[in-house]
Amino acid sequence: MKILKTLRELCRDRQFGLGAVMLLVLAVLTLLTLFSPYDPTEWRVVAHDLPPSWGHLLGTSSLGQDVFWRMTFALRNSVALALFASVISRVIAVTVGLVAGYSGGVVDRVLMFFSDGLLVIPLLLIIMLLAVLVERLSLTSLALLLGTISWAWAARRIRSQILTLREREFTYTAILSRTPTRKLIFNEYFPFIIPLVLSGFISTMIWVVGMEIALAFIGLTDLSIPTLGAMIKWATSYQAMLLGYWWWLAAPVGISIFLFVALYLVSVGISEYLDPRARMQRVGAK
Repeated sequence: MKILKTLRELCRDRQFGLGAVMLLVLAVLTLLTLFSPYDPTEWRVVAHDLPPSWGHLLGTSSLGQDVFWRMTFALRNSVALALFASVISRVIAVTVGLVAGYSGGVVDRVLMFFSDGLLVIPLLLIIMLLAVLVERLSLTSLALLLGTISWAWAARRIRSQILTLREREFTYTAILSRTPTRKLIFNEYFPFIIPLVLSGFISTMIWVVGMEIALAFIGLTDLSIPTLGAMIKWATSYQAMLLGYWWWLAAPVGISIFLFVALYLVSVGISEYLDPRARMQRVGAK
């Protein structure tokens, strides 16, 4: 019941509502992969370079693939990649932030040393170097790589919150009453850091999708796997726009922008809902 009440309150926000509807449309597109008449990895399954029509809603490519059905698989894989990498990133960020903030001392300094290193070093250069070493990154290895290097900023935010909470009276009361550390963290600290985790989760998804597109465009990922970046790479490699096959490039670019906008609107809606000042303004308006 509490979850339904929260969803109703969120949906009252126009930005979140619009973003949620857009994400629902994208979810339907990903589910269509279950009914695809074509194998997304096969070439020359349809006629080449056909414009959009009732038979091929978004036309066909120079590779002999139906662009619409290829796009649904690409969207599914890119979203799955973003979700997997974001979960890994949040788990690491929460663990590091909690341990560093609560323990303090040497443990805090060591963990923040690694965190500061990731914040200072250009991540794209690290990814490109690792991609060159392993030749081409699969979706799983890319998700693991992006997830394990994108936690630093979130970990510092969570650590700052824990440092503040550690000085609150309820912490001293819990310690004096010999409350187990695990119970103190999960029962008292977690409600304060959940908003930070949620607000950063979607932002990480946006970053992961954008990074995948950039790496695929450079040619550092496995282009045989349909992703949004791989579709854009193939279209530009075959000079789709120059030859007039605009639909081949417009489909992945358009759906990528649609995905970015949807995630951004949902992120803004959640952030405003979790912001105490914004919630007080809504109460005052009522």
